[in-house]
Amino acid sequence: MLREFPWDREVPMKTEELAERLFESTLGALDVLSIHLGDRLGLYQLLQEHGPMTADALAGRAGIGRRYAREWLEQQSVAGLLEVEDAAVDVDERRFILPPEHVGALADRDAIDHFAPVVRVVATAATRADALVEAYRTGGGVPWEAYGPDMRTGQAEGNRPAYLHLLAQEWLPAVPGLEATLEAGARIADIGCGEGWSSIAMASGFPAVTVDGFDIDVASVEAAGRHASEAGVSDRVRFHVTDAGTTAPAGGFDLVTAFECIHDLPDPVAVLAAMRGLARPDGVVLVMDERVPESFTGRSGDPVEQLMYGFSISICLPDSMSTTPSRATGTVMRPSVLRGYAREAGFTDVEVLPIEHDLWRFYRLLH
Repeated sequence: MLREFPWDREVPMKTEELAERLFESTLGALDVLSIHLGDRLGLYQLLQEHGPMTADALAGRAGIGRRYAREWLEQQSVAGLLEVEDAAVDVDERRFILPPEHVGALADRDAIDHFAPVVRVVATAATRADALVEAYRTGGGVPWEAYGPDMRTGQAEGNRPAYLHLLAQEWLPAVPGLEATLEAGARIADIGCGEGWSSIAMASGFPAVTVDGFDIDVASVEAAGRHASEAGVSDRVRFHVTDAGTTAPAGGFDLVTAFECIHDLPDPVAVLAAMRGLARPDGVVLVMDERVPESFTGRSGDPVEQLMYGFSISICLPDSMSTTPSRATGTVMRPSVLRGYAREAGFTDVEVLPIEHDLWRFYRLLH
């Protein structure tokens, strides 16, 4: 027997609105799980390459159970992610289609709007619920490696399209005087490079540069090396397992970057100080981090702030707090916080660059 939905009874308006919001959120959470299944099993790519497909055909190509294939296809159709040619035909004859307008977000890893890896990150965080509960109770943390490879690849592949499409083409040329330096042949240090896509994008966009990428995560650095080789830039891009905050490499770099990682660090001041030491006296130090509002108001309405707080409570803050001591910054690092860290690290000020992006803000740290 179905329970009566709370909005079917007479309740105060705000209570009804919240109930409806939670219902919609539940549908969204189930979408996340279903998209994660489709992403991990390669189902969207198969539909893109071979569709329209029946459940039998998809199950055969994907190597999954036929009954699961049928249920997943029907759920995706009802959710509006796939289309069915003719719902009235026999269940074994129904053919499902990945609409062309959904290919980029769900199946094409090179598309600028590819979003399936971000969904993977959220689904993976949910699988660590027990560890998060324990961290909250004890004040401890959940280290990055505890989230497993899906978190690492999801984060890397989620940022990959923007790096490959925008970093060398729009973002770096927007920094005054930097494009000419890069075209002439510059040394770049990429701090917190992860699986290396930012380093690879800079090397691909500026054929005269050399890039050294630094990250503390061994699995990420190993993957970065493979990606650089596949991209044909391994002769100019090297990756190193190094904690830049404690073991700073030799300096003399024309550009030192940190893309979407400063807020994760237990000691961001030490890393920023290391970045300052890496840069030549006239070199550029560039930080990209989340484009959250400049101050906390406590009012809902900014979806980016909501998104970043969601990542913070489930991933970034627990990761940072897994190391002791920790500044425990969290994903929602506002400009004033970064400016304070930069000044502690020896920079004179921080300039917010006029680079527009929905998710990220760009800072030039001044010597």
